[in-house]
Amino acid sequence: MEQSALTIDAPLSLHTDSVRPEWIDYNGHMNVAYYVLLVDRAMDGFLDFVGLGHDYVKAENKSLFAVDSRIAYLRELTVGTPVRCKTQLFGYDAKRYHVGHYVEHADEGWTAAVTEWIGLHVDLATRRSTPLPNKALAVLQDVMAAHASLPRPEALGRPLSLARADN
Repeated sequence: MEQSALTIDAPLSLHTDSVRPEWIDYNGHMNVAYYVLLVDRAMDGFLDFVGLGHDYVKAENKSLFAVDSRIAYLRELTVGTPVRCKTQLFGYDAKRYHVGHYVEHADEGWTAAVTEWIGLHVDLATRRSTPLPNKALAVLQDVMAAHASLPRPEALGRPLSLARADN
């Protein structure tokens, strides 16, 4: 996919949906698993955008594996809520990417959750890491330049702990 002629949004808006009844848990809000599903679909959109999506996997027998992730839940989502996932590139190197995703109310713009993922480029034949193709690295470089001035969400910088910050 040729990206040079395109404007790169900061962050990228790559997936929209609506909270479905089957995604609601016994607490009356969207279950944790469906936040992951939404963000995974946004990740698919991001991989397509940089040229590493399904067609690349089929053609090259290489893919990207999630190796670490974190979700911070900020507001509840209920059935019927329109949602939009935005993606921000935090960094990358020859074999890995680090992205953040924002799950937002599509109409009102408030953020329900923020996530971050680290992924690794893998040769599916050997199941070992391998360098990203130069074409994808060039797109990642362009995305990083467009996203470099974006702040990193505060919720992702906090350590996981039971201790309160004011203790």
